Amino acid sequence: MSNKAVRRGRYGVDGPGWLLALGGGVVAPLAAVAAGAPRWLLRVAPVVAVPAGLYLHATVRGKFLVWEEQLDALDLSGDERVLDLGCGRGAVLTAVADRVPKGHVTGVDIWRSVDQSGNDERTTTENAERAQVADRVDLVTADMRRLPLADDTFDLVVSSMAIHNIGSARGREEAVREAYRVLRPGGRLLVADIFHARRYQEILRAAGAVGVTCTDAGPRMWWSGPWVRTLLVSAEKPAALDGDGDLEEERRS
Repeated sequence: MSNKAVRRGRYGVDGPGWLLALGGGVVAPLAAVAAGAPRWLLRVAPVVAVPAGLYLHATVRGKFLVWEEQLDALDLSGDERVLDLGCGRGAVLTAVADRVPKGHVTGVDIWRSVDQSGNDERTTTENAERAQVADRVDLVTADMRRLPLADDTFDLVVSSMAIHNIGSARGREEAVREAYRVLRPGGRLLVADIFHARRYQEILRAAGAVGVTCTDAGPRMWWSGPWVRTLLVSAEKPAALDGDGDLEEERRS
């Protein structure tokens, strides 16, 4: 699958405050030595430069490559209804929309620039237009803990680096449960997140999900190093049984 749609947009950086802090850790020692501070401070800059470089790579290139592979592996038929939770400026939104030319993608966000630089609904709309997928995308301003969306609506629910931004454990649990609620029977869920992915697995299993897995996205999505790595949580909602006890998905096929 071509990544043409992904690369046409302008997607900013994730966690701009963290990247700025890492960059400052590189520049500050150099500036201090230039101003007359002890030269041993120069040893600090390269130590901080590696985490800063990994973070920058993850946000401007690595996450795109990981998501391209993940979406291709789903082998979408092209007519799915998809939900992107915490869509931000639309990096994953446009990538999945490019893969469902006969489908539809809904992006949900509260548009906080602290989580992603320049994050606002207009920018996301412009990115969808640049990617030539605006005709199959709509955006909803909503809290992912309380989605204004019907049960069993989407064939696929995705979320990239968003749920961990919810500060409370209860709030994150509500978001994961909401993602599962709007997923139709037989549908799939894929979440890329840090810190709490193992807990998402537990929540999904308790909700009745099957095929729940958690895998490491690898160095391309290290946010400064392996101590802040991205995990991919995948799950399915069991297909519904019809009145005869047969799977509806199988009957339709």
